[in-house]
Amino acid sequence: MRFMIIVKSNQQCEDGMTPDDSFMAEMAKYNDDLAKAGVLLEPDLKGARVRFSGGKSTVIDGPFAETKELVGGFWIWNVKSKREAIEWVKRCPIPKLGGEVEIEIREVLEDDPMVAAIPQLRERRRAAVRE
Repeated sequence: MRFMIIVKSNQQCEDGMTPDDSFMAEMAKYNDDLAKAGVLLEPDLKGARVRFSGGKSTVIDGPFAETKELVGGFWIWNVKSKREAIEWVKRCPIPKLGGEVEIEIREVLEDDPMVAAIPQLRERRRAAVRE
C-alpha cells in the first residue's frame, strides 16, 4: 500500500525558523532509515503549481522556497498497512522542533475510482482505515 505522509505547516515554519544542524542530521538519519527499510519512495522535489485567477492559469515551476505554505513537506511511502505508516510517523523527529505539529497520513488509491463501487474493494478500504 502506498501512503502520502503530509507535514502540515506550523507557526515555526510560517515564521521562517531554520532548524539547527543537530535536527537536520536527525532528519537525514530518519530519511535514511526509511530508505533502507524500502519504505521511502522518492518524490519529485521540484514539482509545479498551477494558479487559477480570473479565468486564466499560470504555471509556477519549483522548487519552492516560500515557507508560508499549507503543506510543509511530504513523503510517499510504500508500506504494508496504515498501521505501519503510523508507526513510522511516530518515529519522526519533526515534533522535536517544538510547537504544535500535525502529520497527516493518506492512502494513495491506485485503483480506478470507478471501481470503488465494487463491494470487495470498498470493504478492503474500510478494513485499511480501521487498522
